[in-house]
Amino acid sequence: MSETVSIATLAGDDSFKAYVARPADAPKAAIVVIQEIFGINAGIRRKCDRLAEEGYLAVAPDLFWRLERGIELDPDVEPEFQRALELMGDFDQDQGIRDIEAAITWARKESGGKKVGCVGYCLGGRLAYMTAARTDVDASVGYYGVGIDGLLREKQAIAHPLLLHIPTEDGFVDKDTQKAMHEGLDDHPKVTLYDYEGLDHGFATEFGKRRAEQAAQLADKRTAEFFEEHLL
Repeated sequence: MSETVSIATLAGDDSFKAYVARPADAPKAAIVVIQEIFGINAGIRRKCDRLAEEGYLAVAPDLFWRLERGIELDPDVEPEFQRALELMGDFDQDQGIRDIEAAITWARKESGGKKVGCVGYCLGGRLAYMTAARTDVDASVGYYGVGIDGLLREKQAIAHPLLLHIPTEDGFVDKDTQKAMHEGLDDHPKVTLYDYEGLDHGFATEFGKRRAEQAAQLADKRTAEFFEEHLL
């Protein structure tokens, strides 16, 4: 079952919408799904639906709500892709983490006090790293996170498991950035990095031309096993 809910901000002075997918039975845990730069589109909703099919309460908060509520863009349509890049430039990431924290708090209560993980894609992959460093989330996964090399100073604050999926031919994450990520995180006891040779950004998207089926299935299998180990 899916629905749209309202989640109060941490300050309690406003609220934002979130897409929620519920499992058929009581959830075994909860997972916050962190959007790409395209908003809560069909692909992100499908990510939530899949997690609900696996027994999780899944919630995808609308993180662009302060810029424009209800953004939903298609990465395969060039004007919409350019609009998404503009939104990313205007987005306050620090405030976004506070909204993710509000979603974590909501999910923990809604699931009856179960553990809460997060999984993010693209911009959401970066935010998943930041969430691991700045909140009490129980486990985090980031797919093709951008600019993580600039966040390595926060790695000592990562107290719970973090998994990062890194395509080696990512057009938004160059080889030097990938090298810095490995050098900074390979020896971190809470962090696991997987490389995907020859693949580009967005390879695990649910829909559209960016998807690489075999690699997407492998990454998602690793994610599922990671959450089973650390959330159940």
